[in-house]
Amino acid sequence: MKFLKVLSILSTLVMIFVLIGGALVTKTGSGMGCGANWPFCYGDWSLEMFIELSHRVVSAGAGLLVLLLSILSWRKIGHIRETKFLAFVSIFFLVLQGLIGAAAVVWSQSDFVLALHFGISLISFAAVLLLTLLIFEIDHKFDADSLMISAKYRKQFFWLALYLMFVVYSGALVRHIDSSLACPDWPMCVNNQPFNFDFHLGQWVQMGHRLLAGVAFIWTWILLFNIIRDYPSSRVMYNGWMINTILVTIQVLLGALIIFTVGNLFVALLHALVLSLYFGILCYFLLLSYRSL
Repeated sequence: MKFLKVLSILSTLVMIFVLIGGALVTKTGSGMGCGANWPFCYGDWSLEMFIELSHRVVSAGAGLLVLLLSILSWRKIGHIRETKFLAFVSIFFLVLQGLIGAAAVVWSQSDFVLALHFGISLISFAAVLLLTLLIFEIDHKFDADSLMISAKYRKQFFWLALYLMFVVYSGALVRHIDSSLACPDWPMCVNNQPFNFDFHLGQWVQMGHRLLAGVAFIWTWILLFNIIRDYPSSRVMYNGWMINTILVTIQVLLGALIIFTVGNLFVALLHALVLSLYFGILCYFLLLSYRSL
């Protein structure tokens, strides 16, 4: 079991690198760093080639680790009802994102299709994270087994998770059509002309993403106030959603900081990391909601 715990932590960390690496490839325009070749890499040595090749190597390593984690989890903790489903989802979506990445290289894909890549990777990461939580018996440590989440909150978590996929897609689309700086100001596209909607496509996508992210931010805070009222003695509900509220607040601030720093690469990658953690925790609440049915 000790090996399984180490493997789960390693798999989770590597999946984070896969997510960040994918964002880095997009932000630096390195998608064709290896030319129109997959899985091998040909062409003149460049920074773009190094980034793309590194991302492929990390993704391949993640595939092997997640496959091993899925098999061992199935064998060791398969008696837990969510294990087999999570094991399947983690490897299925990881393979799917790899195939989409390969198709983007070999056959040119539109930006609207490529934007799906990050969301698919995010689902795989969340499944690996949940497997890790099951392996470490987080439920028992926080007495989550006795938690009963009401139907009202189960619906809220489900719809928020579904809604967040649209937020994720819009953010990925912003990166893929290179519109991160399409709007020079924040929170409006042009602050001294707040009611001017004569936007080009990049600005519409950018402002649409801001609007969607703003709704997710408000939704998360409203849920926090309700959870404080209804579950004051539940550590997993109170502390877990407090962490998620902090993460979504940081996420919004980082989104603004991308504009203020004129597209700083580190800030943009941190933006992707915080979103991944937020979504992972939200999926844990979905798991708890499923147990409360």
